[in-house]
Parts: sequence; C-alpha cells; structure tokens
Amino acid sequence: MFARLFAIFAVSLAAAQPLAAQQMITVFAAASMKNALDGANAAFTKATGTKVVASYAASSALAKQIEGGAPADVFISADLQWMDYVSGKTLIKPGTRLNLLGNRLVLIAAADSKLDKVEIAKGFDIAKLAGDGRIAVADVKAVPAGLYAKAALEALGAWTAAEPKLAMAENVRATLAFVARGETPVGIVYETDAKVEPKVKVVGVFPESSHPPITYPLAATATASPAAASYINFLRGPAAKTIFEKYGFSFLIKPVS
Repeated sequence: MFARLFAIFAVSLAAAQPLAAQQMITVFAAASMKNALDGANAAFTKATGTKVVASYAASSALAKQIEGGAPADVFISADLQWMDYVSGKTLIKPGTRLNLLGNRLVLIAAADSKLDKVEIAKGFDIAKLAGDGRIAVADVKAVPAGLYAKAALEALGAWTAAEPKLAMAENVRATLAFVARGETPVGIVYETDAKVEPKVKVVGVFPESSHPPITYPLAATATASPAAASYINFLRGPAAKTIFEKYGFSFLIKPVS
C-alpha cells in the first residue's frame, strides 16, 4: 500500500515539476529581427526551459504599446529614438539598456529585375530608377527604417524627387513585401530583411555616412519578470552572436560568457 502511494506521489510530482519550472517572458522586438530573434529565442528556451513569446512590429508601435501598459518584459528597438522615448517615460529598468546590434540600409528590387549594381552616392536619383512605379519605404514619420531612409535620401539630395513616389508601409517587413510581390519596382529596407526574402535582391547599399548608425538597443521594461535578466544575458552571449551574425546583423558588444 505504501509503495503504491509513493509511486502515485512520485508520478504526480514529476508531472507538476515542468509546470512549476515553466517560466515565460514576453519580448517586444523590431519587425526586422523576426527570423534572427526567433532562432535566438529557440536556443534560449532549449538552454533554460524558459518560454519566450515574441511580438514583432515597428519599434514606434511597440513603444506606444508599452506606454499604454502592454505586458512586455524586454523591448528591442531598431533605433535609439524609440528606446529614448520609453526611457523618458521611466518604462525601462535602469542599468539594463545596451546597444546590441547593427545593420545596413539597402536598396532592393525584385529578384528578376533588370536593375543591378546601383551606385548610391551624392546625386543618386531613386525617383528615376522607380520609373512610373513607386518606392517602398517604411513610414518616414515614425518607423525606424523609414526614418533612416528619409535621412539617407535627404543627405544624397534625392528626397524632393522621391517623396511624391513613396509607398509607405507600417513596418520594414511590409516594405519588403511590396517589392517581393512586385507592387513596387524598388524599396529601401535593412540588409537583414533582404537576406531572408528570396524574391528580392540587393541592388545597392546606402553609404553609412548618409544616415545615423543603425543601432538596435534593448532593455528590460520597468515591469519585467526576474527571468528577463537571464534572457538579456543570453542575447549578449556567443551563442546568440552566432545566430545574429548568420542573419546579417553586426554584434556591437563583446560577447559575455
């Protein structure tokens, strides 16, 4: 009798342990990070048992959601501006912010386009390249990819002619889709976006001097669970670095062990 009760207790305890140990964190991350961060999240879950739920959108939209009380543990923005915004609202934990990743801004066309090897420099005429079509960009008023694109076009003297032809999207992945579906002949996205979409090709790279450095800061939110600290530490480590670099991001910090 005692042996039977002990066996039942042992089975019940074994069944309960995974539930007790199953922690979960919610990450709000820039849309351009999806493929790479999905890979990093899977590796983190495998290593720790902690589940990660990721919500991807424009950094501007995510910052506003956090301001509105959305339950996020970690925020990863595609620019400094929107991290500064949530920081200014005291919505991140002091001491947790760091600049993790870098990226490049590129001009893309459909994979079968005749456009190829476009030199992007002062006097670059993107409006002429688009012909009768439009130029896909993320929202130039709020979304980081759009803000970088506008800055670059202004610096190169191409903005005035390009502005009437812009087809603005809600985030950089939607911008990518415009070109992949053939709805616009050209678009401006991050290099990492172009890398994961076989229906487009990179035809030019914007000079880094034409726009602010593309920087991805991350931080734990003010309401983050304790598990957020180990997650951030993982993203700073060599395993995550390998994943991010595989997808074309540059790693801006020295990896921690």
